[in-house]
Amino acid sequence: MKKIISVIALSVAFAATAPAQGVLGGLLGGNTQSTLGNIISGLAGTVYSAPISLNGTYTYNGIACSASSSEGNVLTNLAGTAVTAGMESKADEYLAKVGIKPGAMTFTFNAEDNSFVLNCGPLALPGTYKVGDGEKTVTLTFGKTMKFLCMTGTLESSLNGARMLFTADKLLALVKGISSKLGEKSSEVKAISSLADGYDQFRVGFKLVK
Repeated sequence: MKKIISVIALSVAFAATAPAQGVLGGLLGGNTQSTLGNIISGLAGTVYSAPISLNGTYTYNGIACSASSSEGNVLTNLAGTAVTAGMESKADEYLAKVGIKPGAMTFTFNAEDNSFVLNCGPLALPGTYKVGDGEKTVTLTFGKTMKFLCMTGTLESSLNGARMLFTADKLLALVKGISSKLGEKSSEVKAISSLADGYDQFRVGFKLVK
């Protein structure tokens, strides 16, 4: 909770300074105040370190992105937070064009047999899952309908559900598979990987609401 308060305080402080406005404005197309407001209001979904046991049905609530730079100064970190928010907005725009929209996709996990079903429109994609590393990682293994795609990522709890984050190539493989089965064009999803330019680490995945 202290971390959340610190981020809010830093956001407000930098929003009031001309230098920060100039730097962030360039990154966000000039709409700095609006984007910072969205970041602060979006902190209700801030990730916590508490482990989560997947079980039950989770609804897709938008794309989740995590990016970091090797530079560690405060302004860079604040700008990085703003850019990540911009990445999520742009990625949501791309995915919506291939039929993956908030509220239109669900994951149902069964902890008894470690099975799951991803439902997206008329699609029902079954598989098995494994939670590891103190319930901080998750591995999803799809069946033959997704050519046995296997993807391991981080699992994080949030105030209203969870986030699953994967390397961009794995997420893109899943999205391409879904879009092709829905009969949608997959060219839009390729643009997601370009959002990572300039960052040392980039992960992308799902915000899930239970």
